Amino acid sequence: MALVRKLREYLEAQNVRHDVVEHPRTMTASRTAQAAHVPGARVAKAVVLHDGAGYLVAVLPATHRLELDALQDRLGRRLNLATEAEIGKIFDDCETGAVPAIGAAYGLQVLCDESLASESEVHFEAGNHVELVRVDRPAFGTLMKDATWGRFSHHV
Repeated sequence: MALVRKLREYLEAQNVRHDVVEHPRTMTASRTAQAAHVPGARVAKAVVLHDGAGYLVAVLPATHRLELDALQDRLGRRLNLATEAEIGKIFDDCETGAVPAIGAAYGLQVLCDESLASESEVHFEAGNHVELVRVDRPAFGTLMKDATWGRFSHHV
């Protein structure tokens, strides 16, 4: 497989060096981390949320659970999880459930949990269930340059 088109074009446009890490087919971020032999704290998962103002992507480590109340308080917005059908329309070049953490590639607002800022490298879905994109800390910072950073998750 290959990176999905929108993600590949965005990485190229941002001039971000990256590697692709292949792994056996998985369906959850924590299983992906295990299959790819990557610490779960370094795998950024994307949670797609929405409200009347639109969609956004919350990015957090695979080892964490989203604290929706904390995120809503921070933004002053009432948010809901997007449905699979909604996600499929937005991420139309991705496999179901393989949303890349780089919401900016899809024109979405991104909120990034600050626990990812201390990792030397970050991995995220490549739009499919058999590959991760690996970037170093500076490259991840470039990809998240327009994101809102904060603490809105906890380790599980």
